[in-house]
Amino acid sequence: MSSKKKLTLSVDEQVIERARRYSRQHNTSISQLVTTYLRQLDAPSGREFSPLVERLRGILPSDVSIEDYRKHLEQKHS
Repeated sequence: MSSKKKLTLSVDEQVIERARRYSRQHNTSISQLVTTYLRQLDAPSGREFSPLVERLRGILPSDVSIEDYRKHLEQKHS
């Protein structure tokens, strides 16, 4: 388990308000947003998936093709 430390940042007020709205809409905290961003800085691929995408990864079986998924969506939404 990693330990957490406080970090004080100076951020433009408009950016803070946008971050608050975003965090409310996406049911996360500004601390988690900053943590996710900072983790991306040294991610091997230069990018890390968001917490939501991480939770959803692997839900579909590996043998499902994109075409199968498209057909499923067409049937579901038609």
